[in-house]
Amino acid sequence: MSAPHIPVLLDEVVAALAPASGLAPGSLIVDATFGAGGYTRRLLASGATVRAFDRDPDAIAAGQDWPEASENPPRLVLHPRRFSEIVAALTAAGIAAVQGVVFDIGVSSMQLDQAARGFAFSTDGPLDMRMSQEGESAADFLNEASEEAIADVLYRYGEERQSRRIARAVVAARPLTTTGQFAHVVRKALGYRPGAPRDPATRSFQAVRIHINGELDELTAGLAAAERMLAPGGRLAVVSFHSLEDRIVKQFLRESAGAMPAGSRHLPSPDPVGKPVFEKPSAAIRPGPEEEARNPRSRSATLRWAVRTAAPAREGHSFGGLAA
Repeated sequence: MSAPHIPVLLDEVVAALAPASGLAPGSLIVDATFGAGGYTRRLLASGATVRAFDRDPDAIAAGQDWPEASENPPRLVLHPRRFSEIVAALTAAGIAAVQGVVFDIGVSSMQLDQAARGFAFSTDGPLDMRMSQEGESAADFLNEASEEAIADVLYRYGEERQSRRIARAVVAARPLTTTGQFAHVVRKALGYRPGAPRDPATRSFQAVRIHINGELDELTAGLAAAERMLAPGGRLAVVSFHSLEDRIVKQFLRESAGAMPAGSRHLPSPDPVGKPVFEKPSAAIRPGPEEEARNPRSRSATLRWAVRTAAPAREGHSFGGLAA
């Protein structure tokens, strides 16, 4: 099995999921974002059994060829589902609790590197961006949404201060069908000069991708599902790649540990009388210089992890279609 990409913070993630004594043989770990299976591969090698989730049918198809998926019983079981559906999927399989859950949030290297998927502007391709390869595409949204709706998405998910100017330019340039066209419209609207340290189209591509895939709502639901499924002493590890994601993870873990009383737009208000459902979370862990040099895409990565307590999961959370 050759890995088509380099998993970010791999050693740190596996260490976060394993107690000092290491993973016990047969430990059940959920890889909520299977992708190319970088984390799963190391977890299987450590003796764990993995339930892997991915909404991208290409990722699931590739994983079906792994030998661990054919063992009896299989040590790798793949679920072609969103990670917001973890509780529903595992409950249907008769699984009440797991020892670890890992998330690698955002777009995968394979998706970025395939021009036909439309996630990047480094090479021209269809304006798609759908992780599940179904539903509304980026082209559908940009060609059909109102100027106000486009501006709101760019501002909210890309933190783009010039969102209204870009949205106006998008509407004027319709129809847009390729990533190159969208990138050109953004650059022209912002007066981009080649050679600048950061391409201004980056923020707009991020914003549209997050919107099309409902990524922040998925993250919120996935964290709540992990809270429900982790056994006492079980471990949650989350790798995020930009401030919006990390903000949600950081606040979730602080609230879960009883350290932050305020709620947010993306997270339900915490139970003020309940016991902490996670121990004090780790500090932010980021790649070192050697990893950044080896894998430039790791530069924006942040890992946070925490250990589940024996307190019951909080009421009022959404658990993949099942009530807590």
